[in-house]
Amino acid sequence: MSRWCRGTQVLVGATGAWLVFVGLQWLLTGRWWLWLLPDLMPPLTFLVIPVMLLAALPAARLSGRPVPANATWLVLAGTVTAGVLGWPYNGLTVHGGVSGVGPELRVFAWNTEYWGQHVGRDRLYAFLRAQHADVYLLQEYLHWDETAGLDGARRVDDEAALRAAFPGYSIASRGELLTLSRFPIVARPPVGPDRDLAGRTAGFDQVFAAAKVLRSDLDVDGHVISAYNVHLPVQIDLAVSRRFFSLIQERDELRRRQLAGLRSDLAANSRPAIVAGDFNTSPAMGDLDALRATLHDANTALYPGSWPAGLPLWRVDWTFTTAGLLARDYRLVATDGLSDHRAQQVRIVLKGQS
Repeated sequence: MSRWCRGTQVLVGATGAWLVFVGLQWLLTGRWWLWLLPDLMPPLTFLVIPVMLLAALPAARLSGRPVPANATWLVLAGTVTAGVLGWPYNGLTVHGGVSGVGPELRVFAWNTEYWGQHVGRDRLYAFLRAQHADVYLLQEYLHWDETAGLDGARRVDDEAALRAAFPGYSIASRGELLTLSRFPIVARPPVGPDRDLAGRTAGFDQVFAAAKVLRSDLDVDGHVISAYNVHLPVQIDLAVSRRFFSLIQERDELRRRQLAGLRSDLAANSRPAIVAGDFNTSPAMGDLDALRATLHDANTALYPGSWPAGLPLWRVDWTFTTAGLLARDYRLVATDGLSDHRAQQVRIVLKGQS
């Protein structure tokens, strides 16, 4: 190693450091609250960095300063190992086509970014109506008071306007979650922490904090399916400098409780189900491992970025289905500047039903 030039030492060191980081990712993501900070990196980083490290080898040769053979083998071994270990986190997905016969419904899931607060509700409603969806699973059905810090959630009551805009649709809302369905909503059991509020009089702030999963059971032409509308709490808030780390720990606990409640409800639910919304969780994070292992991911794109809407490097919005349902024509669609999230659009087939 004493004969290695400075560039070779840096390349080998960078390779070793990246391999260590990926190993820590395997061990800590989804298990330690503080790892939510490294989890914020774009998932493609787990592919781009090994490629860049490998590309440095021929680049060095072309520059007339080739990397010694022993160092080359270290870089090759390290980058390939890191690439394999990091593959589950890079956000790339490969899916085959699906086929099936049965009734279909068009589902539209979207984080509306404070229900048109900054862009005008007329534009919001026009955009929603233009989707012609059978089921809308919408998040952030609220306004936010920026002067109130973390306590800025403000209730929105647009039921009259919604009924006028979507005649014949059933409406379910809880906290910031809103579900619109062309099919009758026959049940709305509470899920997860929201069950603790059952039978109690609770203010909007309490409901907003507890109800991050809204389940609506829909009667689709005689077949009942469950639609889970999800919005997990975001991991960090950069504006809260004095409580930065304690807030991450609190949010991690809240996210775990919501996910545990969702998994528990799904396990006890014998009906076919669709689960969609803003999970504030990218493929680089281990938080959704249990859900992804048991549910079908509706995505068919190679890299389905959904946030931020203008340059979607992260996938934080997901749609899953359970047995009995098939997802077709999944798309992430632009929202004309109405939200910082792209919207999810998918056709759901009730497999084997007629």
